[in-house]
Amino acid sequence: MRRTVFNEDHEAFRETIRDFIESEVVPVYDDWFQAGQAPRDFYYKLGELGVFGINVPEEFGGAGLDTHKFEAVLYEETSRAGVNFGGSGVHVLLALPYIKMLAADEQKKRYLPKFVTGEEMWALAMTEPGTGSDVAGMKTTAKLSEDGTHYVLNGSKTFITGGVHADRVIVCARTSAPREDDRRFGISLFAVDTKSEGYSVGRKLDKLGLRTSDTAELAFVDVKVPVEDLLGEENKGFSYLGANLPSERWGIAFGAYAQAKAAVRFAQQYVTDRTVFGKPVAHFQNTKFELASCQAEVDAAEAVADRALEALDAGELTAAEAASAKLFCTEVAHRVIDKCLQLHGGYGYMNEYPIARLYADNRVNRIYGGTSEVMKSIIAKSMGL
Repeated sequence: MRRTVFNEDHEAFRETIRDFIESEVVPVYDDWFQAGQAPRDFYYKLGELGVFGINVPEEFGGAGLDTHKFEAVLYEETSRAGVNFGGSGVHVLLALPYIKMLAADEQKKRYLPKFVTGEEMWALAMTEPGTGSDVAGMKTTAKLSEDGTHYVLNGSKTFITGGVHADRVIVCARTSAPREDDRRFGISLFAVDTKSEGYSVGRKLDKLGLRTSDTAELAFVDVKVPVEDLLGEENKGFSYLGANLPSERWGIAFGAYAQAKAAVRFAQQYVTDRTVFGKPVAHFQNTKFELASCQAEVDAAEAVADRALEALDAGELTAAEAASAKLFCTEVAHRVIDKCLQLHGGYGYMNEYPIARLYADNRVNRIYGGTSEVMKSIIAKSMGL
């Protein structure tokens, strides 16, 4: 089935990324896996390659495009190779939209040139030890100083992807108490410099999957945040977060589809080479039927992911559509990757095989960015239920 979502520019970018992965990532990826993170200097290489600047205006050193299609190519190519680019996905998919949407011209001049080069890596800190999907329940506070020059930030965050290497973190904090009729009121966003006194990175969390992507706990003790680093207006943070959720959920959906597609590729290669009872595993009818059903599911997920991508680029992707795409693609990936691991037999359980790492990496897709249960609630509400 011929896809229409990508053009010649995207395919040229795909070739560049594929070559980059083969030369710069695959030879050292096992070292990253054992270390539990990509090295900091890797992000400078991505900056040099132009990956961080695609959607950044030209005046700040970027390419000035407004599309998620190059990100989609990255998802497909990293999954195809059985690797990931550490915390760089958060830098581009999560942090950049907030900078573009909320930063004043003076802030963009300070933030974006270093964003493009990888000199300043960004992360997003919403989740707290006691609040996940319930963002309005956050306890971290940011109180304006008496002289009005800075905010004093206190609290903690957890599950912060890219948190170990981050140079700036968009921190969500309460600047006002919630209203009786609106508990979402009072949240603000800040671009916090991680070198600030009182800012600390706690544990680098030991995750089941995504081992090369650093995830951390953060703590803030009387951290002074200049008023110049407030993003947008005070107390309107919840609406800002909601505005970017569709793009975040599209990213998870597309990434999950790409993982499922890669899993079929890994399984097909394995069963073709592996011999059992004197015949390649691929010759058995069960193998053919299992892979055929997986391919059919991947085809459907690709169509859903591509449709959501086109809607996102057109500025038309609704919250319910994004939730539907995330729910469908992540559930497909769960089923497909499990079947593909089964076809590997015992070797599928070994981390030296990409299917094992893919199995672990994929599991979080049905949790972060809003659980599958939250996605169902959003879809049901859009149906008037």
